[in-house]
Amino acid sequence: MDTTPTFSPLGSGMPIAGTQARPLVPESATGVDPRPFVGKRVFDLIVALAILVFFAPFMLMIAVAIMMTDGAPVLFKHRRIGAGGQPFDCLKFRTMVRDADKRLADLLQADDQARQEWLLSQKLKNDPRVLPMGRFLRESSLDELPQLINVLKGEMSLVGPRPVLLDELTQQYGEEGKRAYISIRPGITGLWQVSGRSCTDYSRRVSLDIQYSKNASLSTDIIILIKTVGVVLWRNGAY
Repeated sequence: MDTTPTFSPLGSGMPIAGTQARPLVPESATGVDPRPFVGKRVFDLIVALAILVFFAPFMLMIAVAIMMTDGAPVLFKHRRIGAGGQPFDCLKFRTMVRDADKRLADLLQADDQARQEWLLSQKLKNDPRVLPMGRFLRESSLDELPQLINVLKGEMSLVGPRPVLLDELTQQYGEEGKRAYISIRPGITGLWQVSGRSCTDYSRRVSLDIQYSKNASLSTDIIILIKTVGVVLWRNGAY
């Protein structure tokens, strides 16, 4: 349950804007076909559709509230790497100001403490870019409801490794980690979200994502989803 803007202080890496169909992962990590997991996919479709129908009125209210407080756009599209190394637009309700990337770059350049916090976890506990209602949406994970559309489109799963930027994948995961990551669809929730969320440092998140990718199963997904409900209700580690 992560909101990471497209600005990456870890390095410029390869450009991700405007890329459509070809895999972006380095050649050494491609050629790994995403595991089919037919049962997992059917489960994703049924549950995602049910949740989407149930929350549709709330999603409409959130969209109207964002429009009234900060205007358009309502949704934030962030380019992430999916199964097979394919890029896709991961959807969230916009919880930050519209020039969030520029403000982050300026902040990290001017504030050593903020820069160290960002390098450690890719998040800021007291992020000045967050809109007034944005903090509630992030803490409650309601900002991630649009990702159910990604699930229905086959770009994401309910449970999986968190969707990452190209820079993150190429610089932080290593060859084995890259192959594990692209072997499965990224998820709305996953092991790291039920293991501390934002309180988990970045290297630990990567380790948990790789662990899940190598051992994914429908039964594991159900357990993680049940734990996610508790984590969201209690807002454990959320900011």
